[in-house]
Amino acid sequence: MQMPPIAGHEALRARFLEAITAAKLPQTLLFEGPRGVGKQRLALWLGQALLCEGSPAPAPCGRCEGCRMVGALSHPDLHWFVPVELSKKGADADKQIELVEEALGEVMAARREDPFYEAPAGLAAHGMASARLLLRQLSLRPARGSRAVFILGDAERLAAQKGQEGAANAVLKALEEPPPTAVIILTTSEPDALLPTILSRTVRVRVGRVPDSVVTSFVQQHLASRVGGTAEITRKVQAADGAIGAIIADSGAGSSGAAAADRLLQAARRGPAARYGAALAQPPYQARGAFTAMLDALLERLRDEARDGGDTRAVMAAMTRVLEARELAQGNVNPQLLTAVLSEDLAGRP
Repeated sequence: MQMPPIAGHEALRARFLEAITAAKLPQTLLFEGPRGVGKQRLALWLGQALLCEGSPAPAPCGRCEGCRMVGALSHPDLHWFVPVELSKKGADADKQIELVEEALGEVMAARREDPFYEAPAGLAAHGMASARLLLRQLSLRPARGSRAVFILGDAERLAAQKGQEGAANAVLKALEEPPPTAVIILTTSEPDALLPTILSRTVRVRVGRVPDSVVTSFVQQHLASRVGGTAEITRKVQAADGAIGAIIADSGAGSSGAAAADRLLQAARRGPAARYGAALAQPPYQARGAFTAMLDALLERLRDEARDGGDTRAVMAAMTRVLEARELAQGNVNPQLLTAVLSEDLAGRP
């Protein structure tokens, strides 16, 4: 299945086409803006423009083999890195790179099947193995033409916490000395989470929200079967506030995880009886799946609190507890017990 057509951002696209025509497109770009406004979709469009084979003008014709391959996420010179969560820990460096390559292949296969993808899981990240794979692919000559395009989505997941800057520094090396055949595009909704040295070595491009009319048209053409009737479309477009991705997330599998996360937060505040009720409501087995989706959504809720200026110490402590629960959920641990402990930890938050 082809990726859906890009919606909105006409002024930015015109600027990029002018830069390509004048051979002045920067090699390293950072698309920053609110979540769900289409930063990675814009990066894919730019990649398609750069890899288009069918038009003398620097605009993706949509008909040539290069355009079709980009749209199908199968072009050998388009490298889309997204945060991944590896199933095996402790493998050697080469094996870790293989695991990342396999995980990315699985993500791209899933997006070819359903291009309306949701945010990556809460523990997914760009680890050192992802950075090494990026450097390895940068060292190769383009397979079809004169250049290759590298997209690093959700770049804030570069695990750049204190003492864990290895992946971020490896990416920084690529940004400092990119090969002449490469265009590297990072996207982020949290630019302040990136290393200052990464910010200084990219051309920062603000990607804003799209008009409600554009969101409505996109939903009517591509998401109507998921969203509902006219009244529901209007309600969700208003709530999305110019972010098509918000509607996709609200209509996909992640919406049930978000609802479960909200219920757990409410139960944690209401008292012991509500907390124990929330724990008993969890199925006692199969900690993965819906349970981990709830934990991922809970982590996103806490990240939102941190961005909105909540009690930093309390929010960070709560995030640590959720991450610990997420790790334990990968093993043979009873979700009811995990929920009971986690709800007690969350109860002390303001």
